This record gives sequence, structure tokens and C-alpha cells, in this order.
Amino acid sequence: MQKKVKENHLKTDFIKRNFLFVSRWGESLDIAYATQQEGNAVKLFIEDKPSKEIGYGFVPKVPNWKKHVDWADIVVFDYTGYGKESEELRAAGKIVFGGSTYTDQLELDRNFGQEELKKHKVKILQSKEFFNFQDAIAYVTKNPDAYVIKPCGETQELKQLLFVGNDDEGIDVIHVLNAYEKSWGNDFGNFQLQRKVKGVEISVSAFFNGTTFLTPINVCFEHKKLFPKELGVSTGEMGSSMFWVKHSPIFEATLKKFETTLSKKNFIGHIDLNCIVNGNGIYPLEFTSRFGFPQIFIQRAGITEPIGNMLYKIASGQNFSINVKKGFQIGAFIVVPPFPFDDKKTFELFSKDSIVIFRKESKEGIHPMHLKRINDEWLITGNTGIAVMVSGTGLTMKDAQKMMNNRINNIIVNNSYYRTDIGDRWFDDSDKLWSWGLL
Repeated sequence: MQKKVKENHLKTDFIKRNFLFVSRWGESLDIAYATQQEGNAVKLFIEDKPSKEIGYGFVPKVPNWKKHVDWADIVVFDYTGYGKESEELRAAGKIVFGGSTYTDQLELDRNFGQEELKKHKVKILQSKEFFNFQDAIAYVTKNPDAYVIKPCGETQELKQLLFVGNDDEGIDVIHVLNAYEKSWGNDFGNFQLQRKVKGVEISVSAFFNGTTFLTPINVCFEHKKLFPKELGVSTGEMGSSMFWVKHSPIFEATLKKFETTLSKKNFIGHIDLNCIVNGNGIYPLEFTSRFGFPQIFIQRAGITEPIGNMLYKIASGQNFSINVKKGFQIGAFIVVPPFPFDDKKTFELFSKDSIVIFRKESKEGIHPMHLKRINDEWLITGNTGIAVMVSGTGLTMKDAQKMMNNRINNIIVNNSYYRTDIGDRWFDDSDKLWSWGLL
């Protein structure tokens, strides 16, 4: 049945279509809004209750996505955990952009992801899974080294819990494990200790049409800490810099080896693999088998074809080269209290319904995040404090940074903060990557 669906839609590139976006936290608002502005009909469902207001005034919202499946020409899932639904809809002949049960497990079960890398003959770092803190402490005591604490399952959504140790004996990791045991007890869930290795953190990603990876490949540098120079708490991400390439040695050594498996496992979507690389090799860290945030928004800034049409072509199995800009793309989140923490009282006191003000009317490169629109004003809603993502592009990294900073200076958000060094890593990291033959 799936083949027939593909054939029937191969030559309908410029038809207005119905897009149903199914979102966990409301993160796909920017993509849904852009798809609507391109002339398509859009409906957005958000699962998380505190995030339900996100998107009002931007795109039509629906309280139950399953009631609108028949209306949709394409269903777009923006997060991990919808793999079973994606597979069922595809089996029924629906065009779906989203994961599978296999790719859900790749991301959510870190141990499974590492085992799959080994199975595909990809070199990995030594790691071990734990289900209680005392076993982990005993392991570090017996095997002193620098480690990274990585929560698994749903707990990994709390990015501030990820801890990167710096002590070669693991003493700082033991202190943190003891603190987590006191504060979390048995509610933390399973977690992984992964041996830390020094090098350049870099991710490679690509869109997958159900059969093959599409080119170009995206190479991305994430900035995860709250403050410049990688200081402060881990936030998940404060911004990224990236570029597109036809060929990548890192991609060929890692994700490319999963092409046959992803085809067999019924995956159609976007997949990213974060790595540490150095002169000794490439060490994959973790999968993101969905849109990356803010990765997809910065990617959109560099993609020169309509994003909705591109998603449809991918989901319907078409094989094509994605049209992208030359040079670099960059983006930074502008956030407000209590980000990156969960504090309802602080959010309501300092941030709820705050207005995003534009000095000039132009909103180019401004991507709405946790916002609603009332009387054409952009108001902060939800509960996390992510206001907007601002992107810039340029033939050089400095050009992209300049464009992004000019756009940030056009925005006023009370009590807001953002990182001012997004992209700076490139000037040092690129020399290392060139010398290691990885660019």
C-alpha cells in the first residue's frame, strides 16, 4: 500500500496540502507557522498541558489530533515517543514524517543505542548502565576515571541533570551521584556512566526518506551550557552553528552505516548523531531521532525551498537533493526566567504574557517558540521561558554571527538573556577538524 501512496504523490509538488503537526511540547510551532505561510492548511496539536497555549493566534490548534488524521495529507510528529503511532499510520497508507519504535529506542534507551552502534561496527566509548546510585559510586571507586552522568528515558529531558566530570579520579562524579541520591532517591530512573574523552563535540545529521539518506548532510556545533564559554548549567541547548556538506567523513563512519537498518525499521524523518572527535577517532555519544531543537529552525534558515513541501517530499519517499545556502547558519535562543529550570511561580511573576517587541517591523530570521499571538502581539506563554530563536546566515561564520546579532538587537524582551558567543567555537574547532581529516 505504501508504494502506491508514493507513486500517487510524486508529481504534486505545488499543490496546497493539509498538514497535521503532532507536538510533544509545542516545539514545532515555527515549522507549522512557516508551512502555513507557504499557502498550506495547518493544524497543530500539543500534548503537554502546560504548553497548550503555545501557537494560539499563529496556527489553528486542535485538542485531539487523531480526529484530524483523515483531513491531513501528511502527519508530522516532532518528537520521540510517537514511533508506534507513526508505524500504524504508515501501515494504513498515510504519509507520515516521524520516527519508528526502533528509532524511539535508539534515543530513549542509551544502552540500546550504544549496542546498536557496536552492532553496526561503529567505535564507541566505554559506558555502563546503572539502576541505583550506590552501584554507580562503587563502580567509579573501583574504576577511577573522568565520566559523564547521562540520565535515560524521560529523565533525560531534564538537561540540567547531565553532568560532565572533570576529575580524572571521578571524585566530582561521586559527589554528584551522592547529591542525586539525596534529592531524587528512587525516582531518578536508570542512567549511564560514559567515559569522558577530550576533543571536539560535533553532530552529523540527515533527512531519511524511508530508503536512503538525502544530501546534503548537516554538520552542527551545539552550545549547551547556559553561559558563554560553556559555563553554568546544561540547558539542552542555547544555540548552534552549522553548515551543509555533500560528503562528511564523520557521517560516513557513523550514521551512513545505519541506512539499511533504518529502511527495514520503517523510519522516515530526521536523525542526528552527536559525537566527540579527536586525533584518535570518532566517538558517537547519543542519537536524536527526530527534529533537533533549535537545530531544525537553523536548518530552515539555510534551506532555500519551502519547508512544508520539503517535508512532504521526504515523507512520500522521494529521492532528491535539498536546496541549501552556501556558507554557515547560526542561531541563538532568547530566554526568560526561570529557564532552564521548572519554577511555575517565577515564570508567572517575571515572564508570563511578556511581550516580544520589535524595534523595526521585520521579523525575518525570528522564529516563534513558546508564544501566542493576540492582537498581532507576540506574548510569552507555556512554562519554560523560551521566547524566540534568532537565526542568521552568511558565507563566513562572522557574516552569519553579524546577521544574527543585528536581528537580536531588533528585539526587546523584558528580563531576557541569551548567549553572545554562539559560533565562536568554530574558529578553534575547525583547525583541529581539518588537521584530523574530518572536514
